[in-house]
Amino acid sequence: MIPVDGNFILSVAPRFSGNLAQAQMRIVGEISAAFAPTLAHYQINTRLRIAHFMGQVTHECAGFRTTEEFATGAAYEGRRDLGNTQRGDGRRYKGRGLIQLTGRSNYRSMSARLNLPLEDDPELAADPLTSLRIACEYWQMREINPAADRDDLIRATRLVNGGLNGLEDRRNYLQKAKTAIAAIEAIGISQRQGGSTAALRRGSFGDAVGELQELLAAKGVPLAIDRDFGPATELAVMNFQRAAGLVVDGIVGQQTWAALRG
Repeated sequence: MIPVDGNFILSVAPRFSGNLAQAQMRIVGEISAAFAPTLAHYQINTRLRIAHFMGQVTHECAGFRTTEEFATGAAYEGRRDLGNTQRGDGRRYKGRGLIQLTGRSNYRSMSARLNLPLEDDPELAADPLTSLRIACEYWQMREINPAADRDDLIRATRLVNGGLNGLEDRRNYLQKAKTAIAAIEAIGISQRQGGSTAALRRGSFGDAVGELQELLAAKGVPLAIDRDFGPATELAVMNFQRAAGLVVDGIVGQQTWAALRG
């Protein structure tokens, strides 16, 4: 299980100030300890699956600063396609959750799936822990993991949003999540393998990255030596790892360093 927690969430989400920062910290703080095990329960448990989940959810909940849509919900009044058949249903069943649950019929369906009284007590859906479970349950219902496995942002966005609204925002969060996960994995590899050489991953920079790029170039890999571990360097590392019979993860730990220097 990749140990993603509140620090990981904050490394991906935008930062705010004042009341917005307080709201974000409250939400993130309440889900931090449960984040990794909840995702793992829903098989959102690989680098790509977690990164795509974060890319979508961070956009949907406005950077983890709300678990309830900003509008009143009045626009949903009378929406029979959402099951809003009673007076006041639009406001009562407004969007809530990290991926917003909207409409009486959807609240009823999610109530059954989570065994929670969401239809009777719709504001429960805005509870941070419940909102996380709703997002994961929705992810499972819509079968989004296969799109994440293909690294298909377009398909994942359509499954979450129904269209491509906020696509560039989702793409930005996806890339930040990939970098943050690689950093977590690099620390783990460095701790497991020991040794004094730094573990490098996408997002690293500096002299050690320059040395890495020089070693890859010496192996015949056409690569700019710019001391910046970007997508091209990550791809070169993965190709080298594959050819060397190593774990192909794009992270340069002690074993990859040894193979490059051998």
